[in-house]
Amino acid sequence: MDEHISEAISRPDLIRLDDGLLCLRFETMKVVSALAAVRHLLDTGAVRRGDTLVDSSSGIYAYALALACHRYGMRCHIVGSTTVDHTLRTQLGILGARLEQMPPSSSLKLDQDRRVARVREILRDHPDHHWMRQYHDAIHYLGYEAVADHIHTLTGDAPLTFAGGVGSGASTGALTHYLRKRSADVRLAGVQPYGSVTFGSAHVADPEIIIAGIGSSIPFGNVRHDLYDVLHWLSFDAALTGSVDLLRRHAVFAGLSTGAAYLAARWERREDPGRTAVFIAADTGHRYVDTVFARHQEASRIEDLAPRQVRGTDELALPWSRMRWDGSPAPEEAVLR
Repeated sequence: MDEHISEAISRPDLIRLDDGLLCLRFETMKVVSALAAVRHLLDTGAVRRGDTLVDSSSGIYAYALALACHRYGMRCHIVGSTTVDHTLRTQLGILGARLEQMPPSSSLKLDQDRRVARVREILRDHPDHHWMRQYHDAIHYLGYEAVADHIHTLTGDAPLTFAGGVGSGASTGALTHYLRKRSADVRLAGVQPYGSVTFGSAHVADPEIIIAGIGSSIPFGNVRHDLYDVLHWLSFDAALTGSVDLLRRHAVFAGLSTGAAYLAARWERREDPGRTAVFIAADTGHRYVDTVFARHQEASRIEDLAPRQVRGTDELALPWSRMRWDGSPAPEEAVLR
């Protein structure tokens, strides 16, 4: 029996959608990493109950950290992106978390720079607060080991291709790291939005809204570029098509990053049918009802979409590009100084 709702939320479901295509579905994925990180900090004496934990978030991590703080008796201070919606603001307030939300911005870089600058101001004024550094601290890998065990138990030694949003690296990267300790044949397909520095697409702009959480305009310290075998860059329009098709075809109601990961996993499965493709559904689709699902009539036929195969990031083009990465090091602009 669980002692707190966060423990139930942290367990994903592994769903077989088709022959060789699996969906790792979370209600809120980052609860896994936040719970383990806070527990580790308490166990090692880095923080004590009642301390304030602070971080920046575009949405999912804010809720995850608020739940972890509620579970372990901590205070929570979030500097939130403009993408944090009314539903999440209300939940955070009732859970006792303090939220400072950035003003609207059409620029991912401006939004992230503002958030990081504000976190540094808070730490300057409150040196006793602990910065969780979800984008930089490998402590956020810890919670995914149990998930990797679960996947390995259910799939055995079958060759796997994992697909999902890169983000801070603490989901696709962590799961692949732990899965490769259990099975030698695990490939990793990372999903990125255009405009992200992490794998070198900052020079390509997407005219639609930002796909929150899977890319970055600033370097992230806990992305292990050497883990990734292939990269998929997907536009908002392509991800919308994936999200709508996933709901229509498989009844899975999930967010925009999931739609992008679904497209990537389907393609990788098609390219190598001897492997099982697993993609991450990081959250539910509720916060995308107006921006994505209400526009379902704009979705293309998924069969009409295919990635542009590129040999370098200078060839990237909307709506979908794919490139072999083969464990290459981080681009210069993605290295944390």
